[in-house]
Amino acid sequence: MSIGWVALLALLTRTNPRGSMRLLLIWLVNTLTLFVLPHLLDTVQVDSFTTALTAALVLGLVNTLIRPIILVLTLPITFVTLGLFIFVVNGLMFWAVADIVPGFQVTSFGAAIIAAFVYSVVSWLLSAFIPK
Repeated sequence: MSIGWVALLALLTRTNPRGSMRLLLIWLVNTLTLFVLPHLLDTVQVDSFTTALTAALVLGLVNTLIRPIILVLTLPITFVTLGLFIFVVNGLMFWAVADIVPGFQVTSFGAAIIAAFVYSVVSWLLSAFIPK
């Protein structure tokens, strides 16, 4: 399994070294944000740093592959709620990842919405310091 990660990193580095380094730094920022999130919110639990790494990776994949489809399907209700339904979609993605990744728990759907909002804000603030 570790050979797969090495091959993936080699492929990313060969295609665009700056872009791959930025991608890895953003992944690290998201991991650190997930690792610190239980200290900010009692409703989120992350067992270890490895769990945070896995959850950040799965959350990134879910947000890249599944979230756009959900956003298109929920466009009418998002329009009616003036965009506030996006918070529900983000919470749903966060809650789904917590259900998939062992060692990463969120107590309720409402907690997932709040945790997704805090995660997004903190990740956005920290990612702003990563050069493009």
